[in-house]
Formats: sequence, structure tokens, C-alpha cells
Amino acid sequence: MSWTAADAVDYKGFPADKSRTGGWVSAALILGIEICERLSTMGIAVNLVTYLVGTMHLPSSTSANIVTDFAGTSFLLCLLGGFLADSFLGRYRTIAIFASIQTLGIVALAISVKLPQLRPPHCDITAANNNCKQANEFQMGFLYLALYMIALGIGGLKSSVSGFGTDQFDDKDDKEKAQMAYFFNRFFFFISTGTLTAVTVLVYIQDQVDRSLAYGICSISMFIAILVFFSGTKRYRYKKSTGSPIVQIFQVIVAAVRKRKMPLPFDIAFLYENYPEATRIGHTDQFRVDTHPVQFSVSFLDKAAIVAEEDFERNAPAGSLPNPWKLCSVTRVEEVKMMVKLLPIWATTIMFWTAYAQMLTFSVEQASTMERSIGKFQIPAGSLTVFFVLAILITLAVNDRLIMPVWKKWKGQPGFTNLQRIAIGLVLSTLGMAAAALTEKKRLSVAKGMKTMSTGALPISVYWLIPQFFLVGSGEAFIYTGQLDFFITQSPKGMKTMSTGLFLSTLALGFFVSSFLVSIVRRFTGSKDGQGWLADNINYGRLDCFYGLLSVLSVINFVAYLVCARWYKPRKPTKPSNGSSAEDKC
Repeated sequence: MSWTAADAVDYKGFPADKSRTGGWVSAALILGIEICERLSTMGIAVNLVTYLVGTMHLPSSTSANIVTDFAGTSFLLCLLGGFLADSFLGRYRTIAIFASIQTLGIVALAISVKLPQLRPPHCDITAANNNCKQANEFQMGFLYLALYMIALGIGGLKSSVSGFGTDQFDDKDDKEKAQMAYFFNRFFFFISTGTLTAVTVLVYIQDQVDRSLAYGICSISMFIAILVFFSGTKRYRYKKSTGSPIVQIFQVIVAAVRKRKMPLPFDIAFLYENYPEATRIGHTDQFRVDTHPVQFSVSFLDKAAIVAEEDFERNAPAGSLPNPWKLCSVTRVEEVKMMVKLLPIWATTIMFWTAYAQMLTFSVEQASTMERSIGKFQIPAGSLTVFFVLAILITLAVNDRLIMPVWKKWKGQPGFTNLQRIAIGLVLSTLGMAAAALTEKKRLSVAKGMKTMSTGALPISVYWLIPQFFLVGSGEAFIYTGQLDFFITQSPKGMKTMSTGLFLSTLALGFFVSSFLVSIVRRFTGSKDGQGWLADNINYGRLDCFYGLLSVLSVINFVAYLVCARWYKPRKPTKPSNGSSAEDKC
């Protein structure tokens, strides 16, 4: 048994001693910063739309787009964070730098909501004919600065936290491999815990006490988490950066384009390969392009592995590697093919996160117009997302304790495959949008029956919104784990960071698609006086039609997903899996 962790060093650069570095103590310090990140992110996102409408006096559609653009940018910047971590900074420095940026952004946001100079004069937005003054460019500019500093911090932090956590375990040690699997399971649990605290405690403080105090709590918790993170510097295990998968992918594409006119050899054994036999990936004929109508079909990307005389430097020492922008190995080409093969599934999962975005925007705005009292206590509109989080936790528990054992007895399989879980998530989100349309139709009928239509409380219980929150929340429990499992297990070993970035990019694009759809619907159904499907005052609009549109698009997307899932052939493991690896458990 080795006393040092494989491929890991300590903070001084020496081989990492297992007895002094890594393990659960180090992983727990890293989980702490993830809890605070989730607490801050969700505490801001789930209740931001009420601040934009009620305090900054922005139209509901504009407010919704600001929230979805903020959330989408946060996830999209994960690709930047992953690139910097893999190529230059390493995961430890990336976490430290971007967590600090996020903390500064939260402080700026707390200042923005506290100072009266940074928001318009108070006005009764619930009045039917109000003349509330919207926030000016300077006020919105300061708010945007704070929000996108937070988004930048989230992107860098989220891209490296899970990876740095798994670095604390040696996957070649059976005991630590089991601990790593446990870490993956607890990671999602802690994310949900942070979210639950955000949508209950923090949202209540924002609505009933002081919004700047809630953001101050977020910034203090992040600052403490950073100090705790730094305290583990001597205990962490560090792995050297191996280069960005994004760069490797571009190298294959550039090399293939350069040799696009060169014919491939009839025998693939003449293609370049420099990987050891044990780590090679066999050649495949995926993504074929016909180069001759009669003779044969070849893969365009394979041309990156054609050996040409100019690929090697003339005066280079013996044994030196060729320029990777001119010549790539067959294994490297096959890795890129595997990533390309994931794209159809990737594209058809974006629509789920577009439906998810409505839970943070229009659904919260719906809740703000409905009866939310329990005795003398009034539930904050943003806290309705607690049913969303509870749906996730309940679904995970029921799936683990009830559905999976039954499925194993019936089908002889330990549970749903990753593609099946994604499909279930898509179906549940479609039903969630249909339920949202029916609930909004009911809410509008009540609003139209009132003599004075306003955004004040209507005589209809907020609990009518529970079905849409619960269905989309249950869908997330399936699709989140399904996507994460799919992108990790079906990607090359050397591109796990890239595959995780692909997964997170579906969240980003889902939010951006939501913003795009809102803008399109606003343009084609809106009027100069702020009416239309997405009216400035949702009691005058037809939000039910917008939800109906999302339901139809979700059905079309699901059909496309079924076609892609049927086409996709899962990657077969090179050796039998005993089900104990972290990736299998994930």
C-alpha cells in the first residue's frame, strides 16, 4: 500500500502524504465554501425579480430577463473558470480568486440596495394608475456591476469546487475511492441545503426585515468561508494542470482543416499515435464524410492524424513530440469525436432549463399577487421556491428507497439509465409548464373579477402554484443527476472538466433562451401602453399563453430528444465496473 497519493502533491510540491493531506477533513473545508456560494447565489436570484419590479419599478418582462441573463451568465462563465483552472491557475487559486470576486460583488449589491441614491423614489407600484419613476442609467449601471461581479465569481468558483473536492481522494486507493463516491452524494445534498436556507431564511429577511442586511449576511458568510478554505492550505492535495481540453479540441480541428485536401491512408495503422497501449482509444468511423461517391467514406477529423513531413521540426532533438497544431494522435482525435457525439443530447436538454428559469421569475411574480397569509404571518413570494427544493429532496429519497428497488426487481437493473433520467426530467418539466398555464388561467379569472385590477393580493391561495414548482423540481432531481452522470461517464477521461462545462452550459443557454423567448413574445404581442402576453402588470397580460407556448416547445423538444437518444450509442467501458467508482456513484 502506497503512503503517497497518486498524481498529487502537497502545498510545497512534494508527493502528498496520505496521512497528512486530503481525505474528508480537506473535502469538508471545500464543501463549506460551496454551501455559502449556493446560499448567496440562490438568496439573490430567487427574490431579485420582486426587487426589480417593486423597488426599481421595471416592467415584469424586463425584470425577468435581467434575472435570467444574470443566472445564464453565471453558468456560462464556468467555461472560462474551467479554462483558467486547467491552463494557468490550478483549482486552488481559481477558487480563492473567484470566491473573493463574488464576495466583493455581494458587498456592492448590499450597498446598491441600501443607499437611496442608488434606487428611484419610493412609489406604490400596486396602484392601478401609478406614475412610478424607473431607475435611471446610473442606478441600473451600479446594480449591473454588482450582479456581474457576482456572476464572474460564481463561474470561476463553480467550475473548480467539485473537481478540487475529488482531488482530495486517491482513486487508486479502494478506501478513498469509496469516500470519493460518498463525497459526490453529499455534494448535491449540501447544494440543496444551501438553497433551502436561502429560499426560507434569507428571503424572509429580505422581505420582512431589510434586504441589505440579508446581502450583508451573504457577504460575511462568504468571507468566513474563504478564511476557512485558506486554513486548509497545508492539508490539501494539489494536482498539476494538464492543459485545457478546449485547446486540445481546437488543435484537432485546426490540424484537420490544414490537411483537408490530403487523402487518408487505406490502413489506419499509418495514422499517428503516441499514447501508451493501455491508454489508447481505438479508431472509429464516427462522423463520416464522403470523399468519393464510389470508393469509401472517411472521418474528416481523422485527417488531423495524417503524418506529413512538415509536422516535425527539422532540427528538433530525437524523441521530441510534433507540433500539436499540425499533427494529433488518433487517441486525441477519438476524444474529440466522443465530445462531438454528446452534442445532440446536450442541445435537447437546454429546454428543461428554460422551463426552470420561469420558477425564478414569473412564478415568483405570480406568487406576489396571491394570498400568502398563514394567520398573521405572510409568506414571502420568493419563499415559494421552498416547494421546489422540497420536491428535489423528496424525489431523490423516493427514487432511492422505493423506485430503484422495484425497478431492480422488475428489470434486473440497479436503476434508470442516465438517458432515461433525462427523459423523465423533460416529461415532468413539460407537465409543470402545462400546470403553470392552467393555474395562471385560474389566477387571471380571479383578477378580472376584481373591480380594481392591480398587483396587490388577489383572493386566491398561493398554494395553487405548488404543482408547477413540484413538477419542475422533481424533474430537476432526475435531469440534474442524469445529465451529470451522462456527461462525466460518456466523455474521455482527459476531458472531464470540459464535459462538466458542457453540462453547466445547458443551464446557461436555458436561461438565455428564456430571455430570448420573452423578448420575442414581448415584441410580437406587446403594445406601446405595456400590454400583451407579458404586460408590465401581469394582471393585464396573458402569462398563461406564454406558459402554453413553453409547453408546446417542450413537447417538440422531447420528441427531438427521443430521436437523439435512440441514435446515441453509449460508450462501453473498457473493463467491467464493480459500481464502486465515484463516477458510477455520481
